[in-house]
Amino acid sequence: GPPCPTERLVLQVPARALLEGDTVTLRCRGRKNLQVTQVWFYHEEKDLRGPLQGSELSLSPLQQRHGGRYRCEGLVGSRRVKSNSVTVTVHGEHPHTHTPI
Repeated sequence: GPPCPTERLVLQVPARALLEGDTVTLRCRGRKNLQVTQVWFYHEEKDLRGPLQGSELSLSPLQQRHGGRYRCEGLVGSRRVKSNSVTVTVHGEHPHTHTPI
């Protein structure tokens, strides 16, 4: 059957507006006391980085191209468990306007 929801990981993204130039930390957490030993991060299904011993991925300085869907996977015991997918929106000040010199 489908995995128990408590076995899913949670990808945590700051709940504020994210601006270009910010430092943003994504956290991959197990629910309850699930021990996650290694973590992989994905951006738009591309493997970003991993396995990491820590559960955090820092995006700094934040750029428009960092926007999109993220998810993480982690090793819980010998099983690889997936998180939900989270959409990150990056707000630029005026991303497409160019001031003539």
